[in-house]
Amino acid sequence: MKITALLVLKCHPIPDGSDPVILANATDVSHFGYFQRVTVRQFIVFVGRTVAKRTPPDQRHSVQHEEYKVHSYNRNGLCVVGFMDDHYPVRSAFSVLNQVLDEYQKKHGDSWKGIQADKADQWPYLNDALSRFQDPAQADKLLKIQRELDETKIILHKTIDSVLERGEKLDSLVEKSSDLSAASQMFYKQAKKSNQCCTIL
Repeated sequence: MKITALLVLKCHPIPDGSDPVILANATDVSHFGYFQRVTVRQFIVFVGRTVAKRTPPDQRHSVQHEEYKVHSYNRNGLCVVGFMDDHYPVRSAFSVLNQVLDEYQKKHGDSWKGIQADKADQWPYLNDALSRFQDPAQADKLLKIQRELDETKIILHKTIDSVLERGEKLDSLVEKSSDLSAASQMFYKQAKKSNQCCTIL
């Protein structure tokens, strides 16, 4: 799973026909060959501008392009576009875009509305977001919680397995346990002798 680029753009109303203006741009093209990188960056800008221009206000779009998905979210003319590989979860992708828009508006307010030409200066948050959100769980809190629950289940399963593998120690644990009554301990011993012990024990 990989994010290759994040772009923030100012979109004009669709009847206007003008190309969107790039307000911020962060790319990671390190996985491309050295001589391809300039071309890839230019292609990202071209596709990003094209998709942003065709994303109406207050809508989200996803466009499949080869092994990539280009996701866009236009919030009242302020648009963010993300280039993710096909394995990046869609919900996480839009969570990233939403967070980028929130941060941009927090930092710049409505000043972007007066910008008429592409900005070349870097916005450090966008570069940080590109790096930090390579892991979808960082962007999507629900996905992160699910992963943690999955890990807990795996750890618990391994713990139960390890107890079952040490069957000879289980007898002494049963004898020492204050949780089991004398009758329960007797039941365990009799069940073990007749080889009918429940699978938990």
